[in-house]
Amino acid sequence: MTEPRARAARHKGQLNFEKELRGLLYAHGDDEDPLPETVRVLDEITTDFIIETCHAASRHATLNGRQKVKLEDFKFVVRKDDRLLGRMTELIGMEKELKEARKGFNTDEGKVGLERSGPKKRRRTNKAGEKEEDGEAGEDAEDGDDGMEDVMLGPLTSKAGR
Repeated sequence: MTEPRARAARHKGQLNFEKELRGLLYAHGDDEDPLPETVRVLDEITTDFIIETCHAASRHATLNGRQKVKLEDFKFVVRKDDRLLGRMTELIGMEKELKEARKGFNTDEGKVGLERSGPKKRRRTNKAGEKEEDGEAGEDAEDGDDGMEDVMLGPLTSKAGR
């Protein structure tokens, strides 16, 4: 970017990407537990790059008369780095594809029951109006002899209010 900024005092000593950088270093052949100084330096470089890129994008938005930073501002900032611009474009395309795939996905499926929370309980009301819970929703209830009415808990009801 332009000239490096002095790191703000509040960010000194704070590692923002320690876990990710440790994994990245290990993936590229470093020790499983890299030196803390290496992680700290890479974290500072990464944080400074992100801060500088955001400042430059904000500056570009301001020069264009906008208060909000848009995606185009970031594209303008990285326009000279073909690899970075290509990766950014690729990720944006993937995000759009995922958004379209989610939109096309039938979300009504699975909303009928609450199978995720485990088996449903059956609430039974006796003739005196007392409520009891027993058994699972899938069990067949005995009719008549016990003097109880079966009521399903959840969106579906069965034999409610005879």
